[in-house]
Amino acid sequence: MDKQHTPLHVHAQHNDFYVIEKPAELNFHSEEGPGFVVIAQQQLNEKLYAVHRLDKVTSGLIILARSSEAAAEFTRQFTAHEVDKYYLALSDAKPKKKQGWVKGDMAKSRRRSYKLLNTTENPAITRFYSMSVAANLRGFILKPYSGKTHQLRVALKSISAPILGDALYGGTIAERTYLHAYALCFLWDNELYRFICEPNSNTQFAQITKHENFHSWQQPWQLDW
Repeated sequence: MDKQHTPLHVHAQHNDFYVIEKPAELNFHSEEGPGFVVIAQQQLNEKLYAVHRLDKVTSGLIILARSSEAAAEFTRQFTAHEVDKYYLALSDAKPKKKQGWVKGDMAKSRRRSYKLLNTTENPAITRFYSMSVAANLRGFILKPYSGKTHQLRVALKSISAPILGDALYGGTIAERTYLHAYALCFLWDNELYRFICEPNSNTQFAQITKHENFHSWQQPWQLDW
């Protein structure tokens, strides 16, 4: 079935927002046909407001605000880095390091890609952990501390472990780019909200989610970030 005709999975409904799962390979904004936001509006029959976004190749959780007031507050929270976001990724390359920080300014490179610089004037900041999940396959859990375009894709390429399927950054060709927006954590009206969306287990992401050590990543906010 075509992705654009498959109903989107709504993970949570609140008076002020929805948390909805974006499929991989669906444009966030309408480009070649209706994008994620338009499809969500059509499905839910109301005007919705984008407050953050995911790359076309990335699957996972997205917040859509239900009013301009809620959108303004979410935008403030995202700008202030008050929303914690956690991602899962796979790579079939050996990283230079198995956990730690990736920090550096980002600049446009060729073919709509970006590169990491040695400077840190306005850096992209990412922390990650990883584990071996199969022969020549490593799973990553990543937390971005900034919101730069392609930040996580560039971060993993910079440690010599481009994301599986991410051809733009030198990843091995696969049926999709193995980057997934896994969890969100934020305060809203003084109440703590946490949402988790495991990736599709009919893909190679099952190598992570079915691994015996995955339990340590099932509540990502409990890791030592």
